[in-house]
Amino acid sequence: MCQLFETIRIVEGVPQNLVFHEERMNRSRKILFGTSNLLKLADYINVPKNPERKLERCRVVYGSSINSVDFSSYISANIRTLRLVEADSLVYDYKYSDRSQIIRLIDKLLADDILIIKNRCVTDASYANIVFTDGKRWITPDTPLLRGTMRESLLRKGTIKEDRITIDNLMHYNHFRLINAMLGFEAPILSISNIILNN
Repeated sequence: MCQLFETIRIVEGVPQNLVFHEERMNRSRKILFGTSNLLKLADYINVPKNPERKLERCRVVYGSSINSVDFSSYISANIRTLRLVEADSLVYDYKYSDRSQIIRLIDKLLADDILIIKNRCVTDASYANIVFTDGKRWITPDTPLLRGTMRESLLRKGTIKEDRITIDNLMHYNHFRLINAMLGFEAPILSISNIILNN
């Protein structure tokens, strides 16, 4: 069975959104490994004291139990363009450490990252969920590959809403931003023209 992982944002020594990471981790452990005991991430995350590092990334690797906890500095990737890639058979319901299926879809010569389409529905970029705006509201696809913790947090707060987004209605939106555990809702806003429609 493949290992899974959680990437947790650490701001000035404080882990962010732990409840959402714990929910996903324990749900995945129960479904994939049959474990019923609930793990508390706070029991395993001991942030190293480093006053100069305001933002860092914590990676927790786990299966039925937690295998490793590592910390590193975080530098945001400068993603400006996305290329549509159709991958109807791709399955990534859980946050597996093995991301080889997704990595194989990326072609850096054509765009900075990909926007994965399944059965004509918009899902995610290779490393982040996506939200779109028509200038009035922010919408995230109701067909994500992986239900990210930042996405879940923003949905519960009402900051974003879910809706069906397809190749056919994608251009009804004018801007988008990529969100994940490390990129909150302050992520850069990009023009919909930055999405390359042709292969």
